[in-house]
Amino acid sequence: MSPKKTRRVDHWQDPDAPTPTSRKPSASVLVRDEAGRVLLLRRTDNGLWTIPTGGLKKGETITQCGIRECQEETGVEIEVTGLVGVFTTPDHVIEYRKGKKVTEVRQPVNVCLHARPVGGEMTTTDEASEVRWVDPAELGGYEIHPALRRRIEHGLSSDAPHVD
Repeated sequence: MSPKKTRRVDHWQDPDAPTPTSRKPSASVLVRDEAGRVLLLRRTDNGLWTIPTGGLKKGETITQCGIRECQEETGVEIEVTGLVGVFTTPDHVIEYRKGKKVTEVRQPVNVCLHARPVGGEMTTTDEASEVRWVDPAELGGYEIHPALRRRIEHGLSSDAPHVD
């Protein structure tokens, strides 16, 4: 393991953001419990709150990716129940740095899924310093990147899938 940890810098509608060098498919999941609360985690790499999200691995479906990422990041086991949407806007660019060196600049291709918890135990992980259920009315008090807030707000406000 390298002594230098990778740092993530998310850019949003930033004319000075670096030019993307890659596109990578990922899944995110908007998990809601029976009370309608949203599952959030605080990222360890940038301190922002988010929904479970991660890159699609070879040999898995987008649904399998969402289920795996949620369990890995939060300990919560889920069942996917629908599609929030497909989010591909060039407004969102993710820069990965190791020390001062930029290792990748990615424009995400994200498929966001609706899900519900079916088991597991909420826990912190290497990727999540905090994990909690949040009432949608309280989401405004959480520091969430605009690209992720966009997914959450669409999932909470519309039954029709979003497509960029």
